Amino acid sequence: MASCNILCSVKPQIDSFKKSCFSQSWSNRPHGSSYFNKNFQFRRNSFVIVKASDSRTSKKQVEITYNPEEKFNKLADEVDREAGLSRLTLFSPCKINVFLRITSKRDDGYHDLASLFHVISLGDKIKFSLSPSKSKDRLSTNAAGVPLDERNLIIKALNLYRKKTGTDNYFWIHLDKKVPTGAGLGGGSSNAATTLWAANQFSGCVATEKELQEWSGEIGSDIPFFFSHGAAYCTGRGEVVQDIPSPIPFDIPMVLIKPQQACSTAEVYKRFQLDLSSKVDPLSLLEKISTSGISQDVCVNDLEPPAFEVLPSLKRLKQRVIAAGRGQYDAVFMSGSGSTIVGVGSPDPPQFVYDDEEYKDVFLSG
Repeated sequence: MASCNILCSVKPQIDSFKKSCFSQSWSNRPHGSSYFNKNFQFRRNSFVIVKASDSRTSKKQVEITYNPEEKFNKLADEVDREAGLSRLTLFSPCKINVFLRITSKRDDGYHDLASLFHVISLGDKIKFSLSPSKSKDRLSTNAAGVPLDERNLIIKALNLYRKKTGTDNYFWIHLDKKVPTGAGLGGGSSNAATTLWAANQFSGCVATEKELQEWSGEIGSDIPFFFSHGAAYCTGRGEVVQDIPSPIPFDIPMVLIKPQQACSTAEVYKRFQLDLSSKVDPLSLLEKISTSGISQDVCVNDLEPPAFEVLPSLKRLKQRVIAAGRGQYDAVFMSGSGSTIVGVGSPDPPQFVYDDEEYKDVFLSG
């Protein structure tokens, strides 16, 4: 495999993105209404004990107890409150579409969909720092080919936040990219949601999370999902988000395989034919997954046929994963508009992706 490949455990996650607290230099999202923390504080121990023992005699040699006066703790807390937030690092998880039904063509040219979105543990890390500039954001990244100007959803999210709130904060942002682009995993949408939440923290939370979620739909249909609990039934263009209890076990393993080639979402929808798509009721799919778990027959993606026309090698990849898996996967399906193939039920990639020259440059996470 190519050196850029990522080998890791990929599991559906909700709680792992909701930690109890975060610091100004590193954070995970805490328990609450979504991934994003509303309040944070630094907790201090009132004492510290350091012990050392002699392993030969089991005798305690040193015990030091430090118990600072309460006034020093109060003073430090006051400094924290007055200092304000200047740096923040957040985890930005991606998602899979467990099923994706396209239900109708809209008058505005978009399509109505009904889909089960679910976050997984693969994600990017975004570092935010307040900029002294009052006119320009600066974005950097470790990934080639990612736009760093207004085409990037991170910059669009910052511009949207300033427009909606009237705040004048600008930022230096570094995007540590792990989620491949053009993968159907919502990496860019997640980055935008994370950025809106971060900007709100720097501004003292002048907007509610509900407002952030509603605003986010103006720049991307998938972005509102990332303000959910982590599992949601999404309708409309994807911006109508209904939180649901996670129907997938947290510890279920999966493999993601993405070829170098990306699928153009616009081209996939251009080739989509509504009259040839599945007619199964998406609510029946949701009910079956909730009661019986994931199986091949419930992981319906109406965008697979047009995506396989755009990228025939993607259809062959899915077929090979199913054949090589020999039943080790509960389901194999494409996420979003492609080009990631997801195998649920095993953390082990099929051997052919290691052996075949054709797949030497795939993105592999499993």
